[in-house]
Amino acid sequence: MKALIFEGPGRKTLKDRNIPVIDSATDAIVRMTKTTICGTDLHILKGDVPSCTPGRILGHEGVGVIEQVGAGVTQFKKGDSVLISCISSCGKCEYCRRGMYSHCTTGGWILGNTIDGTQAEYVRIPHADTSLYPIPDGADEDALVMLSDILPTGFECGVLNGKVQPGGSVAIVGAGPVGLAALLTAQFYSPAELIVIDLDENRLQAAKRFGATNTIRATGEEAKQRVFELTENKGVDTVIEAVGIAPTFELCQEIVAAGGVIANVGVHGFKADLHLEKLWSHNIAITTRLVDTVSTPMLLKTVRSGKIDPKQLITHRFKLDDILDAYDTFSKAADTRALKVIIEAV
Repeated sequence: MKALIFEGPGRKTLKDRNIPVIDSATDAIVRMTKTTICGTDLHILKGDVPSCTPGRILGHEGVGVIEQVGAGVTQFKKGDSVLISCISSCGKCEYCRRGMYSHCTTGGWILGNTIDGTQAEYVRIPHADTSLYPIPDGADEDALVMLSDILPTGFECGVLNGKVQPGGSVAIVGAGPVGLAALLTAQFYSPAELIVIDLDENRLQAAKRFGATNTIRATGEEAKQRVFELTENKGVDTVIEAVGIAPTFELCQEIVAAGGVIANVGVHGFKADLHLEKLWSHNIAITTRLVDTVSTPMLLKTVRSGKIDPKQLITHRFKLDDILDAYDTFSKAADTRALKVIIEAV
């Protein structure tokens, strides 16, 4: 089969690999139909994720058709169309029982990280019964690819952790796919202000289309001043960090209001300063989280009902044979205007 292989920082190749086989009774082998590229994949290629070692097949998102199941799989059978969760969960360990599937002792974020992932023609899914979701008849598979990771990530790590409230004010720092997913799902809670901050005008235009009340094309002190102008010099109740670099995390600290929440979503490969000398008396909370995908069943229903349309995040389409071009397009988003790309494996 064809698969996209991580060869070390800055290096990737499309190669032939053996089709995966059942390794445990709870495994399923899924024939991929559609996958995508995540910002986390770019972090891996930068060398920011040391748990992902050279030789790994990348990717942790997508939809497909079950080719084979282990003897212990009871919820799925050959031929079933399934949504693959970016998080694998056994459903039995201490962390899974607490709903912290991302910390499952035999799962978590392993696909495309510590085991081979979805940017291939086939993938092995551990704990299939609790790590796959059936795709309803007539569902739009393109939209469902967005439910593998970015929609639950934006919602859980940003909106829920950020305690977005009706009538509140929200600033999302970073208008990439996850930031825009947070923007879409924040509207479940009817905040009065939804401010999106980025340096890419195309992404800010997308944010306006997706429901932002205001956009700011600036960073640092200028962005801070604009936020304070929009909030009567108070700052915002919720700041969602959706980039993963020190300057954006520090901006979040500058614009959070007293009693507010900074919800970190970005993948940070390097340290960022925490300015407790300014924040110690401001009654703020700072949250971190790796998506658990506990919200995926709810989001599936919400997407099927038409309440939100994550398909609007898709800007480009490629075949698996052209995945290197897809990476080039996705990594040069400022020039290509890419948000999410769909890669067809068939």
